Amino acid sequence: MANLKEVRTRIASVSSTQQITSAMKMVSAAKFRRAQNAILGMRPYAAQLGAIMADIDIEDGVQTPYHETRAVNRVLLVVVTSNKGLCGAFNSNVIKEANARLKHYKSQDTVPEVKMITLGKRATELFSRLKELVVESHDDLLDTPTFDSICLLCDSIMQSFCDKTYDKVEIIYNQFKNSLTQILSTEQFLPVVTNAAAAESDHKDAVRNDYIYEPGKVQILKEMVPMTLRSQFYRIILDSLAAEHGARMTAMQKATDNATELLKELRLSYNKARQAAITNEIIEIVSGSEALKS
Repeated sequence: MANLKEVRTRIASVSSTQQITSAMKMVSAAKFRRAQNAILGMRPYAAQLGAIMADIDIEDGVQTPYHETRAVNRVLLVVVTSNKGLCGAFNSNVIKEANARLKHYKSQDTVPEVKMITLGKRATELFSRLKELVVESHDDLLDTPTFDSICLLCDSIMQSFCDKTYDKVEIIYNQFKNSLTQILSTEQFLPVVTNAAAAESDHKDAVRNDYIYEPGKVQILKEMVPMTLRSQFYRIILDSLAAEHGARMTAMQKATDNATELLKELRLSYNKARQAAITNEIIEIVSGSEALKS
């Protein structure tokens, strides 16, 4: 059994850790509430724009550069992680999925050239070790995620697709569901997937809405598609941030609970050691007294 000094030192250490994790949980909870309100307010708008755009089939004679499907020779992966750790498996899940996508493209008969844009220091630090894989890193965007700053990156990606620098763009991130659950997602950002294309890949009929467009479908589409893509990209960043704060809050809550349980065990161990020490002292006193009598 450990001596009293060792147990007291461990109790003090665990108590200090418990205070830190509890404070970090409170900070994460405050950030989580703000991020949750932001993504819940953004989702209906982004979802409706996406539904309208998906219902416009290129077979209707409407074509934009963002709908162009061509042979996939160059792929861009946008990997969204976090700048900080202590959030459970949040970052490792995204990194595993990114590695899986790299292996997927390498296993194809015609191996495309894959490049990567990272958002978050965890992905940047890891994938920067792979030679000539990461072309851009935008870790600072996650610190102050404004719509304007994120749109600049989105416009750059959209322009690269239109210039045929990349033939396909995918985004890997954690989608927010609730504070306990994050859904690992890989979304095709470009080219835009319409309901008809999705139905063809799923071998089922698509349900399309019949909208009335004024002044015209082509004019509206030219304005709406870039706006919708920007909104979609912004929504993905907000999703990732909300999922990150939720994961960190949950991780810190579990760490605090574990520290509480460990403190109970240490205090019990301390009391046992203290009781054993007192018992030994009593035995020594009684033995000394009996020796004097004899």
